[in-house]
Amino acid sequence: MPRLLPLFPLNLVVFPGEKLNLHIFEPRYRELVHDCLAAGTTFGIPPFINNGVSELGTEVQVVAVERTYETGEMDIRTKALGVFRIRQFIRQVPGKLYAAGQVDDITDDTEQDLMLRQRITDQIQQFYEILGLRKLYLDLPANFRIFDIGHHLGFTPEQEYQLLEATSEQERQEIVSEHLDQVLPVVLETERLKERSKLNGHFKNLTPPNF
Repeated sequence: MPRLLPLFPLNLVVFPGEKLNLHIFEPRYRELVHDCLAAGTTFGIPPFINNGVSELGTEVQVVAVERTYETGEMDIRTKALGVFRIRQFIRQVPGKLYAAGQVDDITDDTEQDLMLRQRITDQIQQFYEILGLRKLYLDLPANFRIFDIGHHLGFTPEQEYQLLEATSEQERQEIVSEHLDQVLPVVLETERLKERSKLNGHFKNLTPPNF
């Protein structure tokens, strides 16, 4: 059954489980946050991609208001919950400044392909180490989901939205593994070129071959 959800479109994709800090400055979104806090309700963040509000979005909950400014602006901490689909977009709620939507919740299949998960683990370890981001790999929880690494794979916003569209963890695993199969050789070659360019113009101490 569709339900009404206040909407806060942003130029980014938010993944379920993500912790997102926001600075709220526009009057319409200050009103939205105040209403959510007063009623103990949530709001939705649909990505604004290709000059339009996307059909899918992520529901988020305000965890804390870190600071309120004299101007009325706020710094808030939020946590992303699940994914929804907009059935009807309401540009402005009657009597309010902000938008809303009649939305349906999307059920997600969280079962993983264990063999594919191990392959992805190996791929991202190599990917992060090439880029000098080994700490990202070390900080990953043992039971990480694709959403946990979705912002650290070199995806475009459109590709991140593709992860949001997937309704199962296995489908997201396939998307990520295929992506890493394509980008790993490119990243590796780019790093090799960087190392070669560092040697240009320098005296090289090379051992000649024996023949």
